[in-house]
Amino acid sequence: MSYKTIVGLEIHVELSTETKAFCSCKNEFGGEPNTRVCPVCLALPGGMPVLNENVVNYTIMAGLALNCNIEKLSKFDRKNYFYPDLTKGYQVTQDDMPICTEGYLEIEGDRGAKKVGIYKIQMEEDTAKSLHTDSDETLMDYNRCGVPLIEIVSKPDMNSGKEARLFLEKLKSTLTYLGISDCKMEEGSLRCDVNVNVVDEEKGIKTQVTEVKNLNSFRGVEKAIDFETKRHIELLEKGEDEIKTTRRWDDVNNETILMRVKYTVADYRFAPEGDLPQVVIDEEKIEKIRSEMPELPDKKSARFQEEYSIPQYDAEILTSSQKLALFYEETAEKFDDYNMVSNWMMTEVLRRVEDVEEFEVPFSTDDFADLLKAIKTNTINNNVGKKVLREMFETSKKPMDIIKEQGLSQITDTSEIEAIVNKVIATNPKSIEDYNAGKTRVLGFLVGLVMKESRGKANPQIVNQLIMEKIKK
Repeated sequence: MSYKTIVGLEIHVELSTETKAFCSCKNEFGGEPNTRVCPVCLALPGGMPVLNENVVNYTIMAGLALNCNIEKLSKFDRKNYFYPDLTKGYQVTQDDMPICTEGYLEIEGDRGAKKVGIYKIQMEEDTAKSLHTDSDETLMDYNRCGVPLIEIVSKPDMNSGKEARLFLEKLKSTLTYLGISDCKMEEGSLRCDVNVNVVDEEKGIKTQVTEVKNLNSFRGVEKAIDFETKRHIELLEKGEDEIKTTRRWDDVNNETILMRVKYTVADYRFAPEGDLPQVVIDEEKIEKIRSEMPELPDKKSARFQEEYSIPQYDAEILTSSQKLALFYEETAEKFDDYNMVSNWMMTEVLRRVEDVEEFEVPFSTDDFADLLKAIKTNTINNNVGKKVLREMFETSKKPMDIIKEQGLSQITDTSEIEAIVNKVIATNPKSIEDYNAGKTRVLGFLVGLVMKESRGKANPQIVNQLIMEKIKK
């Protein structure tokens, strides 16, 4: 049997504007419940919405970064449904005339480079937040009501959980580079619903689409799609099918759980939003926004490969976060062994950093460059360099101060090292016989003993050279 998974994503991203979409209330996460509200976002009588211009600007930036057509004319609509988190009884969104259409984002898919199509990006407002108590009460916090959102609707071009995760990771990197959203899933500023089904390519039969909600991590998205793929294949193999369903992801048991069955298509009775004018954009505005956009991850990665001659993998990791990329470039200005900077950042630095996106270290690029210079000039060796870096993370001290205080400078005096080598060989005469008998691994053993005797301070190259000279004699 040949099965193909079909995945589409609906992604909601909160924009980082200073105020809400249609009023002057502060747009910030958290705060005392129901303190950042006004007659407009609470839908009180007489409250009239006024569009925040930066919502339009930020959405255009997202559209340009995602290779969309920016529509010169778009409009807002009312999406009618009742729920306690929606005070007006409708959500202000865009339906048939969204601001951005027909874009794409390129990822490294399961079979190489792939363009994942984007059907549209639309502007809309967020709803309030429901808080469920242990006593079966539901409390409403309207601080989030009216916060500006963009909804990004992908085409069903992804074929695995991995591809969906890669798409989301690249999308997050792109939007955070633009500075239009922090994309923190844990704070709800990036939320994702998955639509997935499976087709039997031999028989031309496919399952009904399942929508999966309650996804709070990119890894959760991947796992949910993989779980649903397996479940849908089992349905096909049994010759069964099901009505369209909405399921939620259970992170504890790693499975999807049925929420509701979709017997009918929801009728939101979309109608034009009469309190807001149409959005008219000219080419001059689009080009001005384009000219002010920062260098995006793909271009920065290509430039890093060309300018610093580092591998593609390194460049992609180092440009995955703006702060990380900036740290690399500032260090490279002060220390021109670009591959050494990359290698140390990719291994010793990043394994000690909890959040690559935020990338915070307790030392400056000057200090990091000084450490690399000390290693490069044989003031200290690699292993001591790792020890110094660990100390820099723990104490924020400067590398040269650590080296001086702990007496870590490398021994390069040949006569001093030779004395240690002679002592080690004198106490391990059988090692020379073993080496001459073909057991060449004993060389590493002797070098290790010398390094231990010198407390790691002997120059390894000199140690190797002297030991080989003694062996040949």
